[in-house]
Amino acid sequence: MQFHLYNTLSKQKEQFIPIVPGKVGLYVCGPTVYGEPHLGHARPAITFDILFRYFSHIGYKVRYVRNITDVGHLENDADEGEDKIEKKARIQQIEPMEVAQFCIDSYHQAMDKLNVLRPSIEPRASGHIMEQIEMIETILDKGYAYISNGSVYFDVQKYHADFGYGKLSGRILEEMISNTRALDGQEEKHNAADFALWKKAAPEHIMRWRSPWSDGFPGWHIECTAMSTKYLGDHFDIHGGGMDLLFPHHESEVCQATVVNGKESVKYWMHNNMITINGQKMGKSLGNFITLNQFFAGTHPLLERAYVPMTIRYFILQAHYRGTIDFSNEALNAAEKGLQKLYTAKKLLDKLPASEKSDENITAWVQSCYDAINDDLNTPKLIAALFDAVRIINSTKEKHLSLTQMDIDLLRSNFNVFFFDILGLLPEDNRAENNEITEGLMKMILEIRNDAKLNKNWTIADSIRNHLAVLGITIKDTKEGAIWEM
Repeated sequence: MQFHLYNTLSKQKEQFIPIVPGKVGLYVCGPTVYGEPHLGHARPAITFDILFRYFSHIGYKVRYVRNITDVGHLENDADEGEDKIEKKARIQQIEPMEVAQFCIDSYHQAMDKLNVLRPSIEPRASGHIMEQIEMIETILDKGYAYISNGSVYFDVQKYHADFGYGKLSGRILEEMISNTRALDGQEEKHNAADFALWKKAAPEHIMRWRSPWSDGFPGWHIECTAMSTKYLGDHFDIHGGGMDLLFPHHESEVCQATVVNGKESVKYWMHNNMITINGQKMGKSLGNFITLNQFFAGTHPLLERAYVPMTIRYFILQAHYRGTIDFSNEALNAAEKGLQKLYTAKKLLDKLPASEKSDENITAWVQSCYDAINDDLNTPKLIAALFDAVRIINSTKEKHLSLTQMDIDLLRSNFNVFFFDILGLLPEDNRAENNEITEGLMKMILEIRNDAKLNKNWTIADSIRNHLAVLGITIKDTKEGAIWEM
């Protein structure tokens, strides 16, 4: 079977041919850990989880590397300003790495609920400072970077003259330069398009390391180039991430790797599109996000009620990863109903009556499932194929169609493979069936506790929290209100 994917570098679908037969090297940009995971974080995690699952299913040995950014990502994705994690730590009056650790734990817990498999390796930027320094030294030695007031910047014009800038994003350097207005701190740069490889830390900056140039911290882009090549080599198969990272992050990665290795390190670039809310990208920087815990508990004002993790996963899989998804309660309710139909069909599939002949070509149906996923990870097309199976199952149950036992077994085994193993949807259980009641009760309890707090009845508020803790339910008070998790 031939798997085809859309390569952002070539702007077309290509047949996937691994660099090393039988093996796949996959690197995906993970979260910057300064806030709780939200719906926007779920999309790349689920997209590349499907890719990881499918490659493993068809026999590849996959090394999946997904990083954690815990240093160097400044506000507005810029080279000046406050580190996002340090800013959160300053507001909460705790250590930056406390913020990072809490957010990493929250991310893992949310991804586990969404049944996202852990990657093979999950490196943290703060744990690879030496690799980043060594890479910067190489770029300096080759003449594609310069030192300015203790900071180091990549020389984009020099790179453009030798290699051509903008291959991935399509950005034209001359237009970027002419359209860039003067910003604070850019006087250190030779050119406004240059980007930081290392930044000298201001006196108030907490996260800092010694380097040949200054006490400071690495730029945002160098970390992924250093970690991806450390664990996957100078030339690896796939680099993935959200479309919002295409520029400047991934374009800068191309520049750095090309200089260090003498060639582009990535064969295929894959980018998932955004989740929007009222047509605008959902994200922490815009303040319009809904955390995953809020979805699970139903505590955000925009949510009609709580939604179980598998509804969220299915909602994301209903759209092709390169298309946008617009959030609405209506869309989530529709996803929940669609998922329930698949669960119901799965139960019927285990009890279908067998006949001596078949009216359906189940082998062709299996092929349609593979054709869908082989066509650039087309999960909506695969879900449509699963609903073809629903039609067959319902018709067989009502005895409008006949299937032999061999075809029933083939249908059952492949339905399970695509529904559970590849799409990663968990089997329905009693907790999912009773979830609406549980969520309703918890919402009522949290409202009673909130009323107690408003009336300064701390004894009742603390008693509710403590009794729930005994049951394994943790209450967290956030700016958006109280949330609960088990």
